[in-house]
Parts: sequence; structure tokens; C-alpha cells
Amino acid sequence: MKSVEFSGKTVDEALTNALVSLGTTSDQVDYEVIEEGSAGLFGFGSKDATIRVSMKSSPEDIVQNFLSDVFEKMNLEVEIITKVDDIEGYIEVELKGPEMGVLIGKRGQTLDSLQYLANLALNRKTDDYMRVKIDTEDYRRRRKDTLENLAKNVSYKVKKTRKTVALEAMNPYERRIIHSALQNDKYVETHSEGEEPYRHVVITLKK
Repeated sequence: MKSVEFSGKTVDEALTNALVSLGTTSDQVDYEVIEEGSAGLFGFGSKDATIRVSMKSSPEDIVQNFLSDVFEKMNLEVEIITKVDDIEGYIEVELKGPEMGVLIGKRGQTLDSLQYLANLALNRKTDDYMRVKIDTEDYRRRRKDTLENLAKNVSYKVKKTRKTVALEAMNPYERRIIHSALQNDKYVETHSEGEEPYRHVVITLKK
């Protein structure tokens, strides 16, 4: 909301008037003192205190506003649906629209970049850290299934040929999926090599 000015004999009274008028509590607003106010001399020349009050943006509002600005600059029509998971401490964002392939990008790189920037935008403006998870068209689950199948197929190849296989470069999240998919395999093991952004998973036979 836009900022609104409130007055009272003191700053505290002006703030109380604001909270009553807005139907909220002090932890939900930001305010700026415009005029401290003064009692004057013998009641003459007194001035009311004046403050400018605005409602604090919720984490969801911050993420919504950030993404809306990004999509407006990209000339994309995107519906942004947010849901807060208070237990896990993250905001789940689902994007819907006619051009979601553009937002996913090659191997999800654009989607990952949006998620990274949304996390920065949110946590620069909040005291308590919250994660932002962004998905569209169930891409995250589909990509996870693809990587798990890749891990199983490559592990079979390693067992058959007894040769080490290095996978393509992946981000930390995708590498964790590969490691997790093969962590209980009796015959192969995984480790990561290289420096970001070229770090990749290597699958070898167990000694």
C-alpha cells in the first residue's frame, strides 16, 4: 500500500491512531517521523506529531512483485501462484502461461536463475531467511525422474564395461540427485570433479 500520514499529540499517539485506523499491529508496519511534535509554552504554539506509515510487504508480496517486474520486462504473460510452507520455511512458486519453455531454458538454467534471483530479492528485504522454490509445468519432478533414469543407465554401463563414466556438468542440486540415486548401489560409487560451473559427477566401480 502507499504510505499514509497520521497525527497525534505525540509520536506514540500518532502511531496508535495509525494502527487503529489500519486495523493492524506495530510489527506489520514501517513508519517515518515527519514532525516530532511539541507541547508549546503554557499550551500555546503546540504542534501535533506527524508520521508517515506504510504496511510491510509480506514475503509472498516481495516475490510476487519481483517476478512480475521481471516478466513485464521480458514481455511475458505469466500467472504467478505462491504458497508458503511455514514448517519447511520456504515459498513455493508455480508459474503458468503460454511460453513456459522460455522460462525453463536449457536444462532448466533459466528457471534456476530466476529462483536464485528471487531468493536474493526476498532475503535482502526480510530478517528471517526463507527459501524460494520456483517450478513450472512440473519441470522439477520431470527433470528429477530423467536424472535418476540416467544414473541407473550409466551405472549399468559402468558395471558392464568396467570403465569409469563422467557425466555432463550439472548444478549442485542435479548432482545430488545422481549421488542419491546410486548411494545404495553395491557395485558403483559416485563423486564430483571439476570447478563450477563445469563440476560434474563421475561414476566408477567400487574397489
